[in-house]
Order: sequence, then C-alpha cells, then structure tokens
Amino acid sequence: MEDSFQIFRELNLFSMAARILLAMLMGGVIGLERERKGRAAGFRTYMLVALGAAVTVILSQYLDLMLSTFMADAYAIVKCRTDVVRLGTQVISGTGFLAAGTVLVTGKQEVKGLTTAAGLWASACMGLAAGAGFIECLFVSFVLIVLSIRVLPTIETIILNKSRNMLIYLETENIVQLSSVVNFIKREDIRVFSLEIEKDKPEQMNSISAILDVRLPIHLYHAELIAALSTLDGVITIDEV
Repeated sequence: MEDSFQIFRELNLFSMAARILLAMLMGGVIGLERERKGRAAGFRTYMLVALGAAVTVILSQYLDLMLSTFMADAYAIVKCRTDVVRLGTQVISGTGFLAAGTVLVTGKQEVKGLTTAAGLWASACMGLAAGAGFIECLFVSFVLIVLSIRVLPTIETIILNKSRNMLIYLETENIVQLSSVVNFIKREDIRVFSLEIEKDKPEQMNSISAILDVRLPIHLYHAELIAALSTLDGVITIDEV
C-alpha cells in the first residue's frame, strides 16, 4: 500500500499537480456540504484553503531541496538557519483569522459558524498533508471530516433532545405575556435556573425578548416543550438556543 503512494512523495510536476488537485477536490467536497446549508464559507472557500495549504507545503519542500542542492554554497556563505517547515505553521495561524470571520452571534444570543470555522481549519490541515504527499493521512482526515459534518449532527441532535437542560429564546408581546409563559413553565414542573431579558432593543420594537435556562422533568422532551409554548397567547417567537 505504501509503495502505491510513493509517486505522490516525489517532487516532480505530476506529483505536485496530483497533490494540489487532490487537496482541492476533497476540500471542495467538504465545502459543498457547508454551501448546501447556506454557510458563509462554502465550496470555493474550502477548495482555496486546501489548495493554498498544499502549495505551501510543496513550496517548503522545494525550498529545502533548493537550499541543499544548487544553492547550498550560497546558503553556507550566508550562515543563517532557515526552517522551511515554518511556512506550514503560518497556514494554520492564517486560517484561524479566516475562520474567525465565519463566527457570529445572532440576535438570539446564539453562536453560529463554529463548525464552519473548525471545518476550514481542518481543511487547511488536510491540505498540508496533501502537499506533503502524505496521502494516507489525507484520505483518513477527509473521511473523518465528512463524517463529523454529516453524521455527527444527527447523533448530536438525538442526544441533546434527550438532555434535561435547555436554553430557550423567547419573544412575547409584552412583559405580562412573558410572565404568563414563565408561570406555565413552572406549572409543568420545569425548573427555571435563570431568566435574562434583552434590554438593548430598538425603541420601535415593543416586544420583549428573553432567554430562559431551564431543566426539564424526565417525561418531557425539548420538542414537546417548544410546541406547547408556541401555542400560548402573546408568544411571537420561540426557539431552542
């Protein structure tokens, strides 16, 4: 198996092109899933991040070869120590700045974009593996990244729906209606840990926004509570954070 991938470890035109194309292909596939969900970073972003990471490692390999062969004499005269692997570390830190731009906090005080940011960072690491010719690592990381963003959300939803702790974002017409909702929650034997009312709202908006941190009884599920609260008078918007 290792011998079959040996061609990717050589430093020639075919090997470099194959590594870059593999990185772009797998980065693009991961990005398509994000694009399908309407995320800020999608197909082209993931593809370009993986491409850039792969090119960076190939450049590091070329610089190392260059300094040890036809530029060895000049390198010896200068007598400076150069670590070409440093280029790869800059890819990781640079991707961090790019990924930070995909993270935002919504009006419901909910953090969005963390999975996209993590996916960009992982895609960059995958590109580094492709650029280095470490094809075994490339395929393993690709499969695990795809599983993480395609399969794990379903498992996570099942687990969270059975969890007893819950954060609820709620908008009501006025403070009286909000009080009625809280009373309803308490009557259902639901424990309220905290109630945070949003104060920084435009003056023209008369509704009341709040976030409730609650703990459900064993017999009650998240979806059931959301459905019940949505039928109450005065409730404009309700969602689980």
